[in-house]
Amino acid sequence: MIEFGLLNWSILITYIIANLILGVVISKNITSANDFYVGRKNTPWWAIGISVIATYVSALTFLGAPAWAYKEGLSVIAIHLNYPLVIVAVVCLFFPFFYNAGVASIYEYQERRFGKKARGLVSAIWLISQTMSSAAVLYATSLVLAFIVDVPVVTAIILVTIIALIYTMLGGITAVIWTDVIQSAILFIGAGIIMYALIDNLSLPMSETLTALKDQGKLDPLNFSFELNEVSTVWSGVIAMSLYHVTVYGTNQMMVQRTLAAKTIGDAKKSYLLMGFLAFFIYLFFIFMGVLFYNYYDGKPFENDNLIILQFAADYGLPGLMGIIAAAVMAASMSSLDSALNSLSTISTLDFYKKYFAKDKDEGHYLKATRYFTFGWAVVIVLPAIMYHLHSEGSILEILSKVGSFFVGAQLGMFTLGFFSKHTSEKGLLVGTACSFIAVALTAVYTDVAWPWYCAIGLIVSVSCSIIASLVITGRQQEYSPYTIKGQLEQFASSGLDEKEHGWYRVPGKFDKINYALLAFFTFTLVLMLTFESLV
Repeated sequence: MIEFGLLNWSILITYIIANLILGVVISKNITSANDFYVGRKNTPWWAIGISVIATYVSALTFLGAPAWAYKEGLSVIAIHLNYPLVIVAVVCLFFPFFYNAGVASIYEYQERRFGKKARGLVSAIWLISQTMSSAAVLYATSLVLAFIVDVPVVTAIILVTIIALIYTMLGGITAVIWTDVIQSAILFIGAGIIMYALIDNLSLPMSETLTALKDQGKLDPLNFSFELNEVSTVWSGVIAMSLYHVTVYGTNQMMVQRTLAAKTIGDAKKSYLLMGFLAFFIYLFFIFMGVLFYNYYDGKPFENDNLIILQFAADYGLPGLMGIIAAAVMAASMSSLDSALNSLSTISTLDFYKKYFAKDKDEGHYLKATRYFTFGWAVVIVLPAIMYHLHSEGSILEILSKVGSFFVGAQLGMFTLGFFSKHTSEKGLLVGTACSFIAVALTAVYTDVAWPWYCAIGLIVSVSCSIIASLVITGRQQEYSPYTIKGQLEQFASSGLDEKEHGWYRVPGKFDKINYALLAFFTFTLVLMLTFESLV
């Protein structure tokens, strides 16, 4: 424990107050439930893009990526090579369905494609998985506060939840986006200071440090092993984790909802493309930091690896640095937590409350209900966060990925079948989804297959079993649903609708020109990592 001091407290408190004030200011423009869900369609694409980055990077990356790389080395980057492929898939396949439909809940697509039960199922799956991952974010932040300001972990969990809850309840998705922009700036300022201080305090020049790390096997970024029980391989990163991240970015209400606040589908796509071009460098930055920490501390074991970056900041002793770091990690945490609370309340209201319990009420009623649900989900998330605290010592980034991997295969299977399958029916889909869960559970319990492959296993089982069950139960269908990709293309062609809006495709399955640049960027990152070790 260290003395936090007046300067550090001033920085942290100023940050907290600024977030609350922003929530109050934005709340004046929230007059309907739809304003809460998707704003007024006037948020600039770059702000949405930064919000997407801030939400997924989060405190888990700030603390967890260096911790993971400290243990595994640069090979962890293989898990994050896939973002360009992922973003291309999502903007080409998913966005046109969501944006053209004008929905606030992306799971409304499942009802239009299959039926009410399918929508209810995928919504329930997402509510459970998002609650668990948001709890991991809370746990990450509690470690920071417990370490640097001597606040008990459980108290820290409650305090961070209350702060994020207040401005999210007030300002909805617009407050989420703009606070994320501020929070991302604080996050990267803090990370930049740490990296500068770390490089400045290495015992050897950078060239000699890298040579030493290479000799210790810490700078081999690409592991081409075909062993399915290894986590950080090229194949798990490019194949298995591509599927995992397509689910995260394409079927996750928390990630997609803010893009629905964009003015046009082009702005929605640009916000995601920003992540496609920047994600690799962001994760490489934090992973490389963890490798340098390994050299700085001579690989000594820590009681909790997630505290390495905080221990270094404390050892460095720059006045105000711990305040900036505390604000940075709280910023990273709340950028994820506020998004989760907003989306959890949106799905609870639209997919369950409005649909089954309170039909045909006015907008004021649903706005009030959404705020009540926001409060309720904040209370619910606290419980698993405390469980993480009691039972977790590994990298929280890896822990979160493991938790998510149990759910994503079934989610992706439901959307894949919706987009491409002619014969899948709702009854067959429900059977296939159940089989997917069973297959992943059996894989986790009875094999040593690494968690990145759970999504691929769940997807394969979901798709194959759903199609077979559909053919057995309901038989072959005569034509494609209008909510498949083929059906959408036929609708646009027959009705004479323009396939593009301001130069961007509105129909699914079509490539905008910039997507080719993103694929070229993926090739560049792969070549860079292939040659990295030889350049040292």
